[in-house]
Parts: sequence; C-alpha cells; structure tokens
Amino acid sequence: MSGADRPVSRDESIWQRNDVIIGLAMVAVLTVIMLFRGLPLVLTILIDAAVFTIVTLSLNLEVGHTGISQFGRVLAVIAGAFVVGAVPGRLLAFFKGLPYGASYADDAVNYKVVPELSDLLASSLPLSIGFLLFCFLLAAVAGAAVGWLTSRPAIRLKEAYLGISLLAFGDFFMWIGHNWEPLVGGTTAVFVPDPFRVVWGSRFEVVVIVAIIVALLVYLYLERLTKSPFGRTLHMVRDCDLAAAVCGKDIVKIRTQSLMIGSALAAIGGALYVIYAGTTTAIGFTRLTWTFWPWAYMMLGGIGSNRGVVLGVLMLTVARTLIITYRSSLFGFLMAWGIDPMWLEYTLMGLVIILVVLFMPHGLVPAKVESILPADKVRRAAREHGFGETVGG
Repeated sequence: MSGADRPVSRDESIWQRNDVIIGLAMVAVLTVIMLFRGLPLVLTILIDAAVFTIVTLSLNLEVGHTGISQFGRVLAVIAGAFVVGAVPGRLLAFFKGLPYGASYADDAVNYKVVPELSDLLASSLPLSIGFLLFCFLLAAVAGAAVGWLTSRPAIRLKEAYLGISLLAFGDFFMWIGHNWEPLVGGTTAVFVPDPFRVVWGSRFEVVVIVAIIVALLVYLYLERLTKSPFGRTLHMVRDCDLAAAVCGKDIVKIRTQSLMIGSALAAIGGALYVIYAGTTTAIGFTRLTWTFWPWAYMMLGGIGSNRGVVLGVLMLTVARTLIITYRSSLFGFLMAWGIDPMWLEYTLMGLVIILVVLFMPHGLVPAKVESILPADKVRRAAREHGFGETVGG
C-alpha cells in the first residue's frame, strides 16, 4: 500500500505527523524572518499565502477530489478579478453621478474617479464592509458561471484534451481583458475602489487579517464538504467514474457542481487579490502565476489533502520570498559571468520542487484513507457480529 493510500493510524502520535512538524517549522521560520527582516515581510508572506491557499484549495477540490484535469485555473481567477475591477466601481460611480460607462476604464478618467469612490467608502465603515462583501459575492457568482461554462467541455473531454481546452480558455479571456479597454483598462490598469481606506493607518495589517480569515473559512468549508456524502461521491467519480455511473450517480452533474464550486472559490481569491493590490491589470493574470504555481503548491503539499495544500502553499511562499529577497546579495558574484541573479527565482524554485518530489513523492502531507464511520463504532459493530478479535482489538 502506497504512502498516499495508507489508513490513518490511531496509535500515531501527534508529534509524528508531518503536518504538525511542518507547521511548527513554518512558525519557527516566520519568527526568525520577523526578528531579522521585520514584520512587513512576514505580512507580505501571509497575504500571498492566504490568496494562493484559496486558489490552490479550489484547484485541489477539482483535481484531487474529483479527478478533473484542470489546467485553466487562471480562468476563474480572472473572472473574479475582472468582475471586481469592472462592476462595483461603476455602480458606485453611477450612484454618485460620476462617469461609469466605457470611459470609466480610461486611465485619464479612472485615476480621478476611483479616489473619490474610495473617499466615499472611507466615510462609512458599514458601507466599506458591504462593498467588500458585495465584491466577494459578485466574484463568486462570476466564478460559478465560468465553472458552468468550462463544465461543457468537461462533459465530453478527458485528461490531456480537457486540460488543453481549459488552458486555452484562460489565455483567451486574459487577452480579451488586455485588448478590450472598456472592460478593465486594456493595456493599462484600472483602479479598484478601496474598501480598506476606512482603516488607512492599518490597511496592510487589516487586509492580511481579512485574507487569512477568508482562507480559513474556505479551508473549513472544503474540509466539511469533502468529508460529506457529496465529497465521497466526488471520490467515487475520481477513482472510477464508470462504477459511479453504475451506482446511479449523474457524472455530468457531479463534475459540473465541482467545477462551479471550485471556480467560485478561485474567483473569490482573484477578487481578494485585486482589492489588496488596488488595481486590475489583465496581463498580470498569466497561466504561470495562477495555474502553474497552484499546481506546484498542490502537488508538493499532497494532491487530495487540504491540510497538505495549506502547508505546501505556506512553505513554497516562504521559499519564494526568501529567494527573491536574498538572490542579489547571495548570488551577486554571478554578474561577473554575465548571469543576472534576478532570474534565479525560477531556477532555485525548480530546485526546491525537485528536492521535495525526490524525498516526498506523495507530497508533504499525503491524502489518507479515512473510514466513513468513527473507529470505535466500527469496532463495536464488528464485536456485535462476532469479528471483534480481527478488527482492531
């Protein structure tokens, strides 16, 4: 039995669990970073980790729990980012009597209008909270719609064909945003009204707290979902869709639901990112950042393991941040040979990925088989039927 499929041992000490050891190691590393580099760098790591945790957990739902070849994760992220960059600000501008049509996305107009809208939000805490929640809701609806759209080829295509189709979808929508200026500014960025202006003196800290809370809620939701009867149905479809169909399961409906839920969550991650950044730039949503990195985080954390995904994202975000921070000071001598240390990020991150794959081929925290019923109920039922001596004592 492989490490990814071994059952949970009830005799396993908490200090022997990979997730506990890695979690404590990450806390220690973040503490050291804070002591030597200051709190701002730690907060930067946490905000990046929170956003990518949301996106990677949504990917894990579709790939790790449902078995869909999702290589177009960027598409749902774009949906959330574009809708937040294009719609809520226009609605505020409409009610305030400011330009809200196609000219809203023109940089000569946008940079004047959006500060007024941010000042309006800063005047009222309830209005700012309502605006933020509206952005998340709007992003989730747009993401779910995109999930339904991408489920159409998922009905007929599998594996490589589906993956290539979803990858093309992502690039298609990114280039629409990049070339159609009225949507989100085209080649220039469109600013997003800032719901955190109301806490301007502590904006960065509040954004980090909100991002962590949203990521935690997504994690708890997916933990509950994947351990529910619906989650077990997803696993059945993942392991053998033919057997699931024989058991009367509607494969098309199940895959559609998984894609819609996953895309809605990924879109919330995209919305959170543009609100934090304050701008929506179409060209910034590339498949490298929003498809490849989530896949790397998921594979290194443990496909199908929600806890593994969280730890994988945190570990690799710390590694990327440290590489970016110290690459020039540690590898500046390479300039004498014509090698710019600025390009070492991908080389060193590739090395980190290779090392983890070599020593932990199933990920940091492999997905484990868990019984549907608690172990004590299984043993009690076994004893009642005369199998007590052969089932766990």
